[in-house]
Amino acid sequence: MRVPRTFVFVDLSGFTNYTAAFGDDAAGRILGTFRGIVRTVASERGVRIAKWLGDGCMIVAVEQRDAIEFVLDLEQRATDVCAPLTIRAGLATGHALLFEGDDYIGSAVNMAARLCDRAKGVEVLIPTMQLERLPEGVHAEPFGEVELRGFPGPIDVVELVGTPTSAGVDTSELWTRSPFI
Repeated sequence: MRVPRTFVFVDLSGFTNYTAAFGDDAAGRILGTFRGIVRTVASERGVRIAKWLGDGCMIVAVEQRDAIEFVLDLEQRATDVCAPLTIRAGLATGHALLFEGDDYIGSAVNMAARLCDRAKGVEVLIPTMQLERLPEGVHAEPFGEVELRGFPGPIDVVELVGTPTSAGVDTSELWTRSPFI
């Protein structure tokens, strides 16, 4: 089944060097902290953690806005507690094949992963042509054209910056609602 989704790949940049310099135990502590923040922000923003990828993860959102708010909120919350490591991310929106009920394959998935690989430091990248309405408090800055492995020709990309002003998804009433309503 093909479904429209926004995919986010997030990476804890500098993790390999951090592990080499400070050891496995220190790296494990920072990774545990990072994953805890990812879980919290994903829950608050209404996105799903599709899979953990070592020092990163793949996020799936039904609405692009939720994905953007998730990644910028995550970046802000993780900045101090994950220092000296930084968050880099790539987003892409499009149709993907829901594969075996719990995985996604397709061009949008691949593009998000390649954009994450291309990002440096605290960059959050998305193709200009896929950008929908930005959440309040967020703006796009020109990044330029990039070549991405597996994609023909250059792709114009913007960097997302700012702090989303919305409070997130209110799921509190879901726990008290009767399933028959």
